[in-house]
Amino acid sequence: MNKLVPISFIFLISILVSCGNQPKNKPLENPDMYKEDFTKVNKTLVAKENEDIENYMARHEWKMVRTGTGLRYQIYFNGKGNQPKGNDKVVIRFSVSLINGVQCYDSKTEGLKMFEMGKAQVENGLEEGILLMHEGDKAKLIIPSHLAYGLLGDENKIPKRATLIYDVELVEIKSKDL
Repeated sequence: MNKLVPISFIFLISILVSCGNQPKNKPLENPDMYKEDFTKVNKTLVAKENEDIENYMARHEWKMVRTGTGLRYQIYFNGKGNQPKGNDKVVIRFSVSLINGVQCYDSKTEGLKMFEMGKAQVENGLEEGILLMHEGDKAKLIIPSHLAYGLLGDENKIPKRATLIYDVELVEIKSKDL
């Protein structure tokens, strides 16, 4: 029995030593050499998405305003209320679909949505669009993927790199100033 302990100990040590001698994953020697390729691919994808958005707007004959971030919006019903500020809570009625027409979510099944502005509780493009509206306004928003769920989607109904089409009504502003 005494001879088994040293043999098993030597065996264990040899396994540990041999594991330490495995080649390590080397970091990329020059990651900048891929930067230009990734930039070209990204520019191509953004250009294709913008083309798809412009074609969608033309097919539906929507005359929309484009913001500096790439959000497109059209307020088609003017309410009479105030505009939300950066820390207000807002309540919206909405429907959201993909650019191919597939319906993802809507307030008829999900209920009204309430969120606080400036807290990253919704897509950046939706928040940007809401800030352009007044209480009671109804608007159409086209949110490019970089202002929506980006490269990953929402891991439910919205796929990766999806352009979103919102029909939204700003139902109520619950101002923190009140």
